[in-house]
Amino acid sequence: MSHAFDNKPEKAVQLSHGGGGKEMNKLIKEIFFKAFNNPILASEEDAAVLHLEGTTAFTTDSFTVAPLFFAGGNIGKLAVAGTVNDLAMMGAEPQYLSCSFIIEEGFPMTQLKQIVETMADELHKSSTRVVCGDTKVVPKGCADGLFINTSGVGRILCPNISVKNLQVGDAILVSGDIGRHGAAILMAREGLNLESELVSDCANLWPVVEQLIACNIDIHAMRDATRGGLAAVLNEWASASNIGITVEESKIPVSDEVKGLCELYGFEPHDLANEGTFIMALPLDVAQGALEIIKRYGNCEQAAIIGQVDDTHTGKVVLKTPWGSSRYLDLPHGELLPRIC
Repeated sequence: MSHAFDNKPEKAVQLSHGGGGKEMNKLIKEIFFKAFNNPILASEEDAAVLHLEGTTAFTTDSFTVAPLFFAGGNIGKLAVAGTVNDLAMMGAEPQYLSCSFIIEEGFPMTQLKQIVETMADELHKSSTRVVCGDTKVVPKGCADGLFINTSGVGRILCPNISVKNLQVGDAILVSGDIGRHGAAILMAREGLNLESELVSDCANLWPVVEQLIACNIDIHAMRDATRGGLAAVLNEWASASNIGITVEESKIPVSDEVKGLCELYGFEPHDLANEGTFIMALPLDVAQGALEIIKRYGNCEQAAIIGQVDDTHTGKVVLKTPWGSSRYLDLPHGELLPRIC
C-alpha cells in the first residue's frame, strides 16, 4: 500500500543557498564545481588569474529567456553559446568565461543540474573554461526562475573583422536557415503542439569559425544574427560601412516550419532571432570556398550566398523579391518577441 507521505518532495533552491554558509558551499561544490571543474576555478580565489597572449576580445551578456527550456536547448546552452559566439564573430578563440546565476527561491534542483550540465557540454565544444562565477538566490517572485550572466575573453586570431570593413563587391553569406531560434521560442511560449521537427539553431559557432580562419578566408565582417535577425545585422553593416547591400529574397534559406509560424503570427523570417547562424561579408572570389567550409564543418547544407555589397542606396539594405520588384529591408519595429535570449 502506498501513502502520500512516501513521495519525498522535490529538492529546491532555498534562500539559504545564497547566504554564504554551508548550504551555499554545498550547492557550489556539488553542482557548479563538479560541472565546470578546472584548476583555475578550483583555486577558489576572489578573482581568476589568467594568462593572456596578444590582443584580447572581451564580451558580456545576460540571459533571461522564457521559457527556460525549449526545443533544441535551454538557458544554459544559450548562455555559453551566446557568449562564445560573440567572441568567435570577432575572430577570437574563446578561452575563459565567467558565469553568474541569479536563482529564484524554490527553483527545482534537478532543473538547475540539467542546465549546468548542458553548459558544461557546450563549453567542451570550444575547449572554453568557466574560471570564476557568482551565485545569488532571491525571494520567490523576483527572478522568474533563473537568470544567467556570462562574460568571456578570447585571443584574437583574425584581426580586422569589423562592421566598418565591408567593401563594394563583397559577397554576403549566411551560414544556415534563418529565424529558427525565435520561432522555437514562440512555439514553446505559445504551447504549440505542431507536427514538425522545428528546433532552435542554438549552437557553439567557434568550431566552424576556427576552420574558416585556419583556411585563411579573408573575412571582412561577421556577426551572429541574434535579436533583430538578419535584417538588423545587414542594416547595421550598411550604416557602419557607409555602403549599400542588396540581397535576393529567393536565396535566403528559411525552413517551411519557420515560414508557417511567420504566416500564422504575421512575422518576417529575417526579423526573427537566431542563436547558431551567422552572416559574413567577404570578397566574392573566396565566397564559394567559404561556403563549402561552412557546409562541411558547420553541418548546415542550407548555408548560402544571398547578396552583395554595392555603392547604390548607401546606408540601406535592398531586398529583391522573387517577382522582380525591390523594397528596402528595414530594421524590425516594436517588440517582436521579448526575452528570446
